[in-house]
Amino acid sequence: MEKLAVFFAFFTVLASSRTLPPNSDPNFLDVSAAISKTQGFFSRNSRSVLPSMHEVHHRRPRVSPHFPLSFDLHPRLSVRGTTEESYKALTVARLGRDSARVKAIQTRLDLASLGIVKADLTPLEAELETEKLEGPVISGTSQGSGEYFSRVGVGKPATQAYMVLDTGSDVNWVQCAPCADCYQQADPIFDPVLSSSFTPLTCDTQQCRSLDVSECRNDTCLYEVSYGDGSYTVGDFVTETVTFGGSQTVDNIAIGCGHNNEGLFVGAAGLIGLGGGKLSFPSQINATSFSYCLVDRDSDSASTLDFNSPAPAGAVTAPLVRNPKLDTFYYVDLSGISVSGEMLPISPSTFKLNEESGNGGVIVDSGTAVTRLQTEAYDAMRDAFKKGTGQLPAAEGVALFDTCYDLSSKKSVEVPTVSFHFSNGKELALPAKNYMIPVDSSGTFCFAFAPTSSALGIIGNVQQQGTRVSYDLANSLIGFSPNKC
Repeated sequence: MEKLAVFFAFFTVLASSRTLPPNSDPNFLDVSAAISKTQGFFSRNSRSVLPSMHEVHHRRPRVSPHFPLSFDLHPRLSVRGTTEESYKALTVARLGRDSARVKAIQTRLDLASLGIVKADLTPLEAELETEKLEGPVISGTSQGSGEYFSRVGVGKPATQAYMVLDTGSDVNWVQCAPCADCYQQADPIFDPVLSSSFTPLTCDTQQCRSLDVSECRNDTCLYEVSYGDGSYTVGDFVTETVTFGGSQTVDNIAIGCGHNNEGLFVGAAGLIGLGGGKLSFPSQINATSFSYCLVDRDSDSASTLDFNSPAPAGAVTAPLVRNPKLDTFYYVDLSGISVSGEMLPISPSTFKLNEESGNGGVIVDSGTAVTRLQTEAYDAMRDAFKKGTGQLPAAEGVALFDTCYDLSSKKSVEVPTVSFHFSNGKELALPAKNYMIPVDSSGTFCFAFAPTSSALGIIGNVQQQGTRVSYDLANSLIGFSPNKC
């Protein structure tokens, strides 16, 4: 009987490929422009690093958190530059960070599905007595998520600093003086003594009780946030004023004042959590929606992160699903994938979240770079894509990419269209540049997806670049608006 059910599920998928509205028009990839960008990247990047300034702003107007809020969003390299000497080395470094983040996300969800929150964490009070913590912070706020930054003011008067923005984290935090152990950041360390709005939270407050890991000392709340590998940020949990765009302010935001922070945070002063938990920034301001557009990671341009603003007209919308075991992540109800207008023979159950166990599903994540698909789905998509690119010269794989091409002699190529399909019948066709990406400066391009043995799928920021992604929290919808940066 079970085999019969599987057969009918498989048959249904095959049948849907015959009734799918054709979207088989090929995508054109501008090879010359992409190679030229990688070749000129390092000279351009050395000039475009944004200045680090210790700015203090006075007399900023206060706004209601229900009004639209907006601030600029910068790719990591425009803030920090790079020490890599070639574009291929940069690519390999990025993919290494990405693998670390994905592993940590998977570990966190695995623990949550077992009902474990504090597993493998050293008790907070013991950590506070440790002079130095070992190991870099890898994941939710560290290497992988530090791909997009914003200039955010903390305190009153507001001290400006670059902060990582991350949909995979809930707790907001900033490095604070005095430091027991702080990593190097682009701006001076925030000094709470200089802020009139700095207010420690007591242990009986709702904000303190909402922390996964906390302790009480002299009736003040201490926090710890760990990132999958046991590394963490530790300090006082307080409320502060947060300033956007140099003018819009929101008071009484719960934020960690981290005195002990270990890891490779690539110069960011801290993090603004955009996840779905109670302590995330959207939750604290009761945002009905937020959206961002991630510009090309190799560019020096910027876009915006907007709160309480409507999605652009014509957005491709999909159901937003929440995991009852862990409310941080935003799941999208993906039902299938097509290549060249043909639905792949993948059962929709492959992408489904099991709400009882908390396993599976597909999240949309700003910090993960490369989309991860369950091995069955990835293999089917890759094989269909290779079938449609048989005329292109193959190249050796690079890092986690197993399907690459030598396009050094090409100016432009046609590649099959790749589309995501959602349970409400909507389709999102990806631009060619979002899945055929250069990995060096000599013309090697790779199919920018990767398999995972985990039940969890992730739509990463390479596939989101150039698209405004809207999270309609009030109506449980995720919207995708290409070319709306």
